[in-house]
Amino acid sequence: MNRELLYVIEQIGREKGITTETLFEALESALLSASKRTMGAGENVRLTLDRKSGAIRVFAEKRVVEAVSDSKLEITLEEARRLRPDAQLEDVVEVDLEPREFGRIAAQTAKQVILQRVREAERQGIFSEFKGREGSLVRGVVHRIEKRTVIVDLGRTEAVLGERDQIPGERYSPGDRIRAYIVEVRNTPKGPQVILSRSHPGFLIRLFETEIPEITEGIVQVKGAAREPGERAKLAVASTKRDVDPIGACVGLRGTRIQVIVRELRGEKIDILEWSDDVATLVARALSPAKVTSVTLEGEGEARAAFVTVPDTQLSLAIGKKGQNARLAAKLTGLRVDVKSESELEAERRQREMRARGLAALRELEPVGETLAETLAAHGLDSPERIREVGIGVVREIPEIGEERAGAIVAAADEWLRARGAIPAVTPVDAPGSPEAAGPREEGGRGESEER
Repeated sequence: MNRELLYVIEQIGREKGITTETLFEALESALLSASKRTMGAGENVRLTLDRKSGAIRVFAEKRVVEAVSDSKLEITLEEARRLRPDAQLEDVVEVDLEPREFGRIAAQTAKQVILQRVREAERQGIFSEFKGREGSLVRGVVHRIEKRTVIVDLGRTEAVLGERDQIPGERYSPGDRIRAYIVEVRNTPKGPQVILSRSHPGFLIRLFETEIPEITEGIVQVKGAAREPGERAKLAVASTKRDVDPIGACVGLRGTRIQVIVRELRGEKIDILEWSDDVATLVARALSPAKVTSVTLEGEGEARAAFVTVPDTQLSLAIGKKGQNARLAAKLTGLRVDVKSESELEAERRQREMRARGLAALRELEPVGETLAETLAAHGLDSPERIREVGIGVVREIPEIGEERAGAIVAAADEWLRARGAIPAVTPVDAPGSPEAAGPREEGGRGESEER
């Protein structure tokens, strides 16, 4: 019987992927539970199962006392010294107990304990196995589909491929063989749960590592990847040898290598670019196929941004359809990417110059000065021309100015403009009370209107 028991333990260990030591411990725990039922033993009892012979031994720990009050827990000094000659009072000695035949209930208890421990050990083994495989590719068979969630059979366990982790447009049927990326392994009360993804950037990287020998050998390194699943992806690669073209190695002769990956990704377009440690160069390459005029980096850490200038004809190409190209470049580089055309940049430069000249002019006005110039500019009145255009009604509504100062500011703006010939100078004929004061001359009115 003992030899058969050892054989069964070894066979279960191989089938379930559980170590024999774990099974021995489970069996010892089960037999101990059964022994407590048949022998009425207490918590001081332990059971051992010999790993080679399968022999079962039961021990009870008893305290050495002068007079025994509880024979299950205590033993006299005389009896203790028969077992261990050096025993002293208050020592604890182990006494062999004779194992008894298990009854039906005890055997059922042992069976339940063994099954529970085996299930726990199996779950822990599966969790440990797949936890160590996070971030790697796995092959499986579609077992069933629950709404849009795909349950994949991985052999020892089932995995979950959620709707968000699928490539848009993909359809699965039971029995389909698929490859996926292990995103996470969770230990839940119902057992280990493996989360798969086919939309993760890591899936793209692992596919390249699988299909491109140079990447497997370490000659070409994948430095980063960004994806919009099912539509477009960008991959940055670098070569550890000068004579190896990393982009050419990934594309293959006439695109044979990359086509295998594109088919796996259901036609997803892949842009491969060469990595650069210079961030500005990397940003320019990440915006390919657009040609970049200049890249300016600003900020630090998470707030770091790249301001990119492109020719007018390249703006739509750099931004991409619905901003896709710029978004992927931002994901790949980890920066905020702001793309503008040369004409937009020039218009902004002129606007800044005009604003600077307007503020300088406001500071020259006596009622304005440094402080009020910033206040007026904050309300959109950033030049004498703008003040004259809106008139005193708008200026006096600014809380810091008021009625009296508003009149002085508008008059100073008019005077500044007249001094520079921007509006006609006041002549005697324009004075109040003169016949011509009722309205401007036709020529003067037309000239002033045109000037405005």
